[in-house]
Amino acid sequence: MKNYLLIGFLTLAQVVFGQFKTQKIGTFKSMDSSKAVLVDVRTPSEFREGHLEGAVNMDWLDPSAFGAKIKDIPKNKVVYVYCKAGGRSLQAAQKLDSLGYQVINLSGGYDAWTERQRP
Repeated sequence: MKNYLLIGFLTLAQVVFGQFKTQKIGTFKSMDSSKAVLVDVRTPSEFREGHLEGAVNMDWLDPSAFGAKIKDIPKNKVVYVYCKAGGRSLQAAQKLDSLGYQVINLSGGYDAWTERQRP
């Protein structure tokens, strides 16, 4: 029981004290590509089914490919991250933050984005 409490506390502390920001994906309009990068951390097949305009695909579930593509992102750019529903992007945001990137996690993911776009 104590271990579960400790894990819960550490998770809460990471969320509360983490350096990256979270923004609802529905409020995301656009970005200046000279100052920011939009990263879709879904799989390549999910990405091919549709993605936000200007996004680059960095598959969170393929650690070697993700790690290789991180090196292409300049640390002076803000990194907007999203996935299908929000879980993978949160993990990727934590990783990018730990590596010194300025990160904004777009919560809700591509599912929320496409739902918002429907009439």
